[in-house]
Amino acid sequence: MALLKLEGVTKRFGGLVAVDHVDLEVHEGEAIGIVGPNGSGKTTLYNLISGVYIPDEGRIIFDGKDITTLPAHARTPLGLARTFQIPRPFGSATVRENVAIGAMFGRAKLDVESALREADEYLKMVGIYELRDKEAKLLTPLEKRLMELARALAMKPKMLLLDEVMAGMNPSDVDRIIELLKKVRREENIAVVSMVEHLMHAITKFAERVIVMHQGKKLIEGETMQVLNDPKVIEVYLGKKVV
Repeated sequence: MALLKLEGVTKRFGGLVAVDHVDLEVHEGEAIGIVGPNGSGKTTLYNLISGVYIPDEGRIIFDGKDITTLPAHARTPLGLARTFQIPRPFGSATVRENVAIGAMFGRAKLDVESALREADEYLKMVGIYELRDKEAKLLTPLEKRLMELARALAMKPKMLLLDEVMAGMNPSDVDRIIELLKKVRREENIAVVSMVEHLMHAITKFAERVIVMHQGKKLIEGETMQVLNDPKVIEVYLGKKVV
């Protein structure tokens, strides 16, 4: 049984069909990349899966439960965690406290002291443990994204939705995050779905399967290199083959 299943999911904003009858399945432990040109519907699709938006048509099933109309805060305890392209920290709280909040309100629902201990482990994992006592608002944009990744992992998700988490990173940092994601997938059997704009290097190293969105529809999906070198994908998105 698929961990996540979308059946004919559609979202309209006035006369604009942002997501158009999308079917999608994600299984436990999978690594999937979602790509496509600007305005293709990727972010709206993420917002539908995470509960920011409710679809106008279709159903969303997560771990055997119909979550189509469930609000975002009710999806997190079920095992669905997400990062955002623009991080949203609690600015006056410390980095450690921000990550602990994920542990407290995620799947495990830890008490404060346990959550703080858990936060330390995930801060070490993403490489910013030395910043644990710093106010979150003082972090650089890259540090905020790493903190948000740690907070999402501290929720103990069954599925992790990453929204441009590697944007702006240098190649060595991208490689480090990819190895981290591979590690948590392997050890905790987390399905990781990553939305990436232009980092084909990251997609080819990380994703086993790629879904290409175009004009609100799923243009194509399949094995990563096969999809990225498909003539339709090259025409509407990449402009050249990926080698």
